[in-house]
Order: sequence, then structure tokens, then C-alpha cells
Amino acid sequence: MTTDTPATARARRITDGLEPKNVIIAMLLLLGGLRYGWTGLAWAAFAAVFTAVAPTLFIHFGMRRGTVGDRHVGHRQRRLTLFPLIMASVATGLVVMLAADAPRDLTATVVAMLASLVPILVITVWWKISVHTAVASGATVCMAVALSPWWLLLYPLVAAIGWSRVVLRDHTTAQTVAGTVVGALSAGLTFWAAR
Repeated sequence: MTTDTPATARARRITDGLEPKNVIIAMLLLLGGLRYGWTGLAWAAFAAVFTAVAPTLFIHFGMRRGTVGDRHVGHRQRRLTLFPLIMASVATGLVVMLAADAPRDLTATVVAMLASLVPILVITVWWKISVHTAVASGATVCMAVALSPWWLLLYPLVAAIGWSRVVLRDHTTAQTVAGTVVGALSAGLTFWAAR
């Protein structure tokens, strides 16, 4: 068993603390609460079930069966079997939200998440793009569009996530930068158009 250096220990804390499910849940709750109050929080929690909790359960059960590997799904080919399940979960939540006339910005956020998964899945066929940075970057841009450009000041956290993924040797710098760009463009533009 290897012992973490101070840098890898810090990187592991960042990677685990700011993993996609945590970023998604925090962003949904903040957006829902700040824009729509208690109703928004309730809808944010509902959306989180389909966009963060269910995907985490898919990963957990995949780990138990040995089909996923680790909680960050480090093997590129294993991501290709997992992403369609995640997309189906997100799409299911979206259909319910649209049918029930959920708050517009929360519905647009879920549309943006689904739209972001498409280029991530396509790129993953050939290359292991960083989902961590894609999610964090997309969330940052969506918050900036929905609430205020001041939310873009969170981009140093996206950079820290990218640094952590490189230090842990889960991604190259190019993969984290590509994730950041794909997340910002796909989520940001979709969110802007859908709201």
C-alpha cells in the first residue's frame, strides 16, 4: 500500500469533495433556493435524485459487481456502458419536470446536463475527457447565466479540480481543459437557450 504525499492527499480531497454528484447537488439546491425559495428547493431535490443520486447508485452497484472499477469510473470503456444509464436517468427526471411544470431554470439546468452528456459520451469513445471539470465548469456557467456573472469567480475551483485530476494521474492536463471547455459550452449554451 502506498502512502499519499501531501500533494496527492490534497488532490484526493479535492477530487472526492468536488466530484460531479456533489457539484450537481450543491448547484441545484443553490439555484432552486435562490431563484424559487422552498418550492425551488423541493424541485432541486427532485432533480438531484435523477441527476446525481441515481447515477451514484449505478456506479455503486457497478463497483459491487466489478463492472465499473472505482467511484470515479477511471476506465474509459467502462464509462461507455455507464453513461447511457445516466442519460436515461436524467431524461426520466426531465420528462417528469416538464410534465409537472417545474420551475423554468431548474428544468433548463437538467436539459443542460443532458445536453452536456452527449458530447462527453461521444468524446469518451476515443478519449477520456474529464467529467469532473466538465460538470464543475458547466455548473459555474449555468449559475452565472441564471444569477449573476459573479459566479464566474468560482472558476479557480474548476482549475483546482483539474489540478487534482492530473496530480492523481486520472487525467492529463489536456483532458481536464477539454472537459472545462466542453462543460462550459454545452451546458452554458443549452441552459441559456432553454430558459
